[in-house]
Amino acid sequence: MIHLPASVRVYLCLTACDMRKSFDGLHALVREHLELDAFAGHLFVFTSRRRDRVKILYWDRDGFAVWSKRLEEGTYAVPFGDSAKERRREITVQELGAVLSGIDLSQAKRRKRYQLSD
Repeated sequence: MIHLPASVRVYLCLTACDMRKSFDGLHALVREHLELDAFAGHLFVFTSRRRDRVKILYWDRDGFAVWSKRLEEGTYAVPFGDSAKERRREITVQELGAVLSGIDLSQAKRRKRYQLSD
């Protein structure tokens, strides 16, 4: 289980990413492709074309941090965008935990819960 403050949002990049990118390359993707502010303290999730690798970029008070994982077998069930217009999708921290655990969110069903309106 991942424990993050409620203010932290998780953005999933719906385009395959070159996993050779590190801090500066991922920051450029957040700024130019996702059109978001990487300094806001949110998590930005990128996956490889084969979906066997994932990198998460986030701002950690005084610098960027990158979390990375390569699967030895299998893939992550991360969707890629159907159209060029959809570049990112916001997911919950719980959904991120599920994806990292190998759960396919497209087949999971969310039960009804109360949600405070914005």
